[in-house]
Amino acid sequence: MGQLAHAQSHVKRSSSMSFAMRWKHDNVRYISFFALGAILLTFMFLLMLYGTSTKQIKIIVDGHEQTITTKQWKLENLLIEQSIAIGPHDRLTIPSHGNLVNGDRIEIEHTHALGLIADGRKSIVHTVGNTVQEAIDDLRIQLGEKDRTIPALTATIAPGDTIRIIRVHQMLDKVTKEIPFDIVTKTDGNLAKGKEKVVREGKEGVLVETVENTFEDGVLTSSRVIDTILGTASVDQVIAIGNKKPVTVLSSSSPNVEQVTKKGVTFGVKQILSGVTLTSYDAGPESTGKDVGHPQYGITYSGTKVLEGRTIAVDPKVIPMGWWVYIEGYGFRRAEDKGSAVKGKHIDIYFDDAHKSGIGRKKGVTVYIVGPKKPEVD
Repeated sequence: MGQLAHAQSHVKRSSSMSFAMRWKHDNVRYISFFALGAILLTFMFLLMLYGTSTKQIKIIVDGHEQTITTKQWKLENLLIEQSIAIGPHDRLTIPSHGNLVNGDRIEIEHTHALGLIADGRKSIVHTVGNTVQEAIDDLRIQLGEKDRTIPALTATIAPGDTIRIIRVHQMLDKVTKEIPFDIVTKTDGNLAKGKEKVVREGKEGVLVETVENTFEDGVLTSSRVIDTILGTASVDQVIAIGNKKPVTVLSSSSPNVEQVTKKGVTFGVKQILSGVTLTSYDAGPESTGKDVGHPQYGITYSGTKVLEGRTIAVDPKVIPMGWWVYIEGYGFRRAEDKGSAVKGKHIDIYFDDAHKSGIGRKKGVTVYIVGPKKPEVD
């Protein structure tokens, strides 16, 4: 009897367990849905509890900071709540975790539109800068050392203003220039008056200049010389200008220029020579190179025999051969001879002994040219 009872009890337990397993198997989907719903309800409850909790958020708008106490957990809702408008080009810095949490920091920068002219282009830009310098820094525009802006970097700007950036570029250039030569004149007593002769040709010099050219937006705006080097010096041109007085060609038909009376003799004068130089000579070899035995000893160029008190040697271009002259201090003399050293206004007076003449070399004497005939006392 005892074994039979034990067998029956085991059968009952096995039947109960099989029923439970069959029920669980048949209702597993319902159990899953119930568990998921419970989890969702719990999450929504927690979320509602979190969202409606009080939070302190720091908001910095255009540099002005304020701490706001709010129950909003979405940023857009917070901005609406605080009446903060955000434009399409405004800058907003928000936490990376998405929803708002206590202690978050939010930065908002409102930009304004400006016109920008730079590098050959016109555009509309948006910046938070209130001066030209701030705007350029904000827009990360690189300026060269010489670049400039209109308005100036320190100028205050307002929405709608235009900033122009002028790119300034400088280049050095070597420029070669000619230095004109000067013309220098000098008088030449051996050249006829009024005549000119180039004594030395002029030559232009060379000057090398270093020029700094400034370009603004590619257009040359200024040039200045910053250094000068002399390459080659110029050479002056020298011109001789004649001041030699023309020699008057005298003839018997030449008119008298003046009537002169000397030692009681009045005579007409064809020409008056001032500043004449006087010297003396004799017939000896020291003056003529001929000694007493020479066949031409004492014979003048004109063929006459030398005679003290009458014969003089002259330059035939100044005093015609055979003409009479009156020499201050020596009286009337006749041009009968010439010499290689007697040129221009120079007269060599004949003496039998030149050493005893006492003339030596006398300058500044006045001589009157009379003509072919010797004046006589009336």
